[in-house]
Amino acid sequence: MGWVKKALVGVAILVGAAALGVGGFVGYSALTFNRSVARVYEVAAPDQLVARDDVEVIARGRHLAESLGSCLECHGENLGGKPMDDLGPLGRYYCPNLTKGAGGVGARYTDGQLIRAVRDGIKADGTTLLLMPCSDFNWWPDDDYVALVSYIRAQPPVDGELPPSEVGLLGKVLDRLDMLELDVARRLDHDGPRPEAPAPAPTAEYGRFVAKLCVGCHGAGYSGGPIPGAPSSLPVPTNITQHESGLLGWTEDDFFRLLNEGARPDGTKLDPFMPTRATSAMNELEKRALWAYLSSVPPRPFGER
Repeated sequence: MGWVKKALVGVAILVGAAALGVGGFVGYSALTFNRSVARVYEVAAPDQLVARDDVEVIARGRHLAESLGSCLECHGENLGGKPMDDLGPLGRYYCPNLTKGAGGVGARYTDGQLIRAVRDGIKADGTTLLLMPCSDFNWWPDDDYVALVSYIRAQPPVDGELPPSEVGLLGKVLDRLDMLELDVARRLDHDGPRPEAPAPAPTAEYGRFVAKLCVGCHGAGYSGGPIPGAPSSLPVPTNITQHESGLLGWTEDDFFRLLNEGARPDGTKLDPFMPTRATSAMNELEKRALWAYLSSVPPRPFGER
């Protein structure tokens, strides 16, 4: 039986070493995450860009807030902020009040600082924002940033301050593995030229930029599947590629119904987690461009994200 005892001791040593390795990696991930989010970025706010009270500019800003920016989905219809869905071990996150009311960032941020937050993921104090999907819209031209801030400034002040977000240990680990983008600013190129979209047109080329709105949930390959680390209570994003497990056989009209009503071709409804509030607010050109692009990406089986 001596060999059995030796084998068990060997297994115990291996398990212990593995546990130490995992524990060490988790601890290192948490440490480097904490250091990274405390970094102060030397990125100047574009203070030459200021809000305007022009009706057309504000209307453009409203369109962006309702659609491509998806601001109302997270910050609320009145932009007064709200908590996000419970993300379990990933942490607890709060989308701040954007207005000039008590507790709102609009009362503390300059126009340029608001634009820097949207474009670069950087707060007024120079540290990173958390979970802000800046890559969804860091391709906008300057006029669109001005329009968005003009719309925000035009909203009535809402009083209310939300607590700071709390990042869970699993969230920190997944961020360091690049499976989840919580530490926003470190992932963006603040010095080089920003992505430049072609002129708006119902084409796949322009749709590639519109589709950035979909990546956070459906994945960079658009094939959906569980969001890494998310609790089981969170709905699983679907496959939106031209695969048999996705949109194969759908028409453009079917896709428009999905965007406008949150309904499949057979009439069944998607979970309200789908941001239909934002997708329905897209204009026809944006919807056609998105369809053109998603029709052009390689089909992928469900779950490959």
